[in-house]
Amino acid sequence: MLPKSSDRRSSNDTYCSSRPAQPRDFPYRRTVRILLRSAHIFATGTLVGGYIFIQPAATLIPWLWGSVVTGILLLATDLHAGVAVLREVRGVAVIAKVVLFMLIPVFWEARVPLLVVILLIGAVSSHLPKRIRHRVLIFPNRFVVVREG
Repeated sequence: MLPKSSDRRSSNDTYCSSRPAQPRDFPYRRTVRILLRSAHIFATGTLVGGYIFIQPAATLIPWLWGSVVTGILLLATDLHAGVAVLREVRGVAVIAKVVLFMLIPVFWEARVPLLVVILLIGAVSSHLPKRIRHRVLIFPNRFVVVREG
């Protein structure tokens, strides 16, 4: 169903279904996300603490992989619900964290400040009120949600 005529949109608007009327779900989604988030916080906290307290890089590799894998799985559960998450505040925060994380090998001497900033972005963005976390930042007026059925 297309938007009502009262919705003033230009002919350049793109109609997409990246944000379904009801997000896709799977059994035990909440439980899976709680477990993944807990593992992600544990691995990331250990990784950041290890670099802060100057632990050998070799001992931090499992925590690095734990952070990356749990982060990817958390993002995958969000993307399964709907890819529009990448246009929302929470998705932009994830993109920012990934970009900063990818800068670490380039700016190795700044790894601790970069990891702390990544940790702070995650902590703040995950505790924002729902109305802010789900606010669309990227092309908020350019996409019209198609709600069929």
